[in-house]
Amino acid sequence: MNLKRSLVISLTIFFTFQISSTIASNSEFSAPNEKRDKLLGNLIKNALETYHYSGKKIDENMSKQAFEEYLKRLDFRKQFLLQSDIEKLRKHHANMGQQLISGKHALIAESMKIMSQRLDQAEKFRVKAFKKPFNFEAEGTVELDPDKRDWPQNQAEFEAYWRNIFKYDVVNRYISLKQGEASGNVVVTEPEEKKKEEGEESTAKTEATDFSKQAHEAIAKRYERLFSRMKGDKYGDYLEKFVNSLSVMFDPHTSYMPPQRREDFDIDISGSLEGIGAVLQEDGDFIKVVQVVPGGPAWRQQELEVDDVILWVSQADDKDAEQVELIGMRVGDAVRHIRGPKGSNVNLMVRKPDGTNQLISITRDVIQVGATYARSSVIEHKDSDVKIGYIHLPKFYRDFGNGERNCTDDVRRVLNRLKTQKVDAIVLDLRNNGGGALEDARQMSGLFIPEGPIVQIRDHRGQVDVLRDTSKEVVYDGPLVVLINRFSASASEILAGALQDYGRAVIVGGEYTHGKGTVQAVLDLNRNPIANIFSGGSFGALKVTIQKFYRVNGSSTQFKGITPDIILPDPFGYTRSREQDLDHALPWEQVPALSFTPWTKGAFDLDQLRKRSEKRVKKDDRFQKTVSSVNYFNERRNETLVSVNKQHNINRDKENRKKTEEFKLDERNEKIVVSHYEPSLRENSNIREEDMKQWKEDIKLQADEWIGEIQKDPILEETLFIVEDMIRVNQGKKLGMIQRD
Repeated sequence: MNLKRSLVISLTIFFTFQISSTIASNSEFSAPNEKRDKLLGNLIKNALETYHYSGKKIDENMSKQAFEEYLKRLDFRKQFLLQSDIEKLRKHHANMGQQLISGKHALIAESMKIMSQRLDQAEKFRVKAFKKPFNFEAEGTVELDPDKRDWPQNQAEFEAYWRNIFKYDVVNRYISLKQGEASGNVVVTEPEEKKKEEGEESTAKTEATDFSKQAHEAIAKRYERLFSRMKGDKYGDYLEKFVNSLSVMFDPHTSYMPPQRREDFDIDISGSLEGIGAVLQEDGDFIKVVQVVPGGPAWRQQELEVDDVILWVSQADDKDAEQVELIGMRVGDAVRHIRGPKGSNVNLMVRKPDGTNQLISITRDVIQVGATYARSSVIEHKDSDVKIGYIHLPKFYRDFGNGERNCTDDVRRVLNRLKTQKVDAIVLDLRNNGGGALEDARQMSGLFIPEGPIVQIRDHRGQVDVLRDTSKEVVYDGPLVVLINRFSASASEILAGALQDYGRAVIVGGEYTHGKGTVQAVLDLNRNPIANIFSGGSFGALKVTIQKFYRVNGSSTQFKGITPDIILPDPFGYTRSREQDLDHALPWEQVPALSFTPWTKGAFDLDQLRKRSEKRVKKDDRFQKTVSSVNYFNERRNETLVSVNKQHNINRDKENRKKTEEFKLDERNEKIVVSHYEPSLRENSNIREEDMKQWKEDIKLQADEWIGEIQKDPILEETLFIVEDMIRVNQGKKLGMIQRD
């Protein structure tokens, strides 16, 4: 592979999970400009059709599909537009491509006019609806899934929908306020003297009334701000919706970024983000967590999870601080409310996938890069003689600057250290590893196999490059298990796929990995010579999928991901965050397989390993609890027709909380013995003498947390049993058998 192409691949592999947002366009795009828009449209069309991996063309058929996408971006929940509005706009459905290159955006002009009218009507109805308290005793339902209902046929249906949405949100706000009170983060405004005079029963009534009033006012203000913000959308905001309705037809990772939106794209692999350490994405009107960044405050705090929806945020250090609603807010604006000075605290009210609300308090900090480095220990089971070297790798890090640190060298160092402990096997944990440097996926694979191909990379022209391990050295040649889950992506999938194809490792984990097998390049539209026509202007950038990964056996990692050799119950099986859950994801494909020499030393019988594991899992109460929790959360996720009755929602929330507590896996298995912990920090050679005491205390605290996490992990314990089987059954080594089956 030539140096230029290698650099592009290495740099763009970092994106694994990126923020998807709509940031208000700058003043250059505040109004239509046919000459400018024509130039921009042609730049985008040519770039998409020239560089995108799929080779698709913007034609009439694509325009028709893009129109449906545009309607979603215009009115995601079918809340504003009437069926008659859809029919008016539909006359443009076949010529979006023509409008793109002509610069004459009639669809945008008409949709802006209609949306302005509907927003005025929604605001007028909001004022009317919130003039007095709602009747929450009456029965009523509202369908939250827009795919399960039609556009309102008339004004009466329009108002009926909004009335129920207002009521439903007030009820949920009331419940979240009560939850905040239980967590000590909401203060009842009634004077204590009055409560004491009226007695406990009267106090309870007062608190309930007060919370109802607060919820009523908060939701009224939320929608006032939402409608006002939407009324403030400029031409550039609609232009971005229009362009990206076309770009997403190529694949979900291809998008146009207006000038001011690039700030949200600039997330470096080194991960020096100040705030809570979470990657957010707009999901309709909501702000959803799509990644918890390794080493960040949220990652260390362990309550915020992928698929959580952030409802509101407040500054925890200020008891008078306003609770800022994030529903209907752009992700860039939401991030500005969540971020803050290091050491300050922020409260997040999140809605879990099971429908429960949870108040989470996080202390802001910069990402602790040390926490993202490889860590290791020796793990044993008291009922067995097996010693396992355990390596946890949160991401594939590499310092592309003047530094020398990279994960391959760190893992090599750890492997050599573990070998001195005479471990019987190695477990490499890539769960939740979203990827990183492609170079380390290649080099790290080479630590376990002799020279040979690791991954194929095919571009939009059909040309295939092969990345190979060129070293004959094998750092570790003993039994090897690789742990993966649905959040293992990109470089993790490349390494796991290569070791699986070679027969070098047993791959263990959830049903599949993330399935992200594409590479993006960011094209600066301002560097095109004809862009100089608008001197001093800015056209933004276009992120385009240009390449795709394929395993040495010819299968792509895209869409399907990696299927483990031994599948264990996945505690996050209810989430919908994989590549195949995205609309317009590129399909799984195959290219010719490469010639390579399979690993034969210490071969293992996968069928027997799988059967023995399945037998143990069925008897393990923790795994059965995991299966039950996934089934329960999936049922709750599919219950989109919800009641607006207050007591019904309170009862439902209590039931969800009860179930959530039942499904927790908090018990530590003291039979799991963890020793020889090596922290993610370097040796203490650079620690000042006056800081040594604190450094040792920090390492002890880190080790205690590490041991607790391992002892609570049923997947890791089952991996110990699998390794025992690998050694005992396949190598005939006489070891104490763990009595589980």
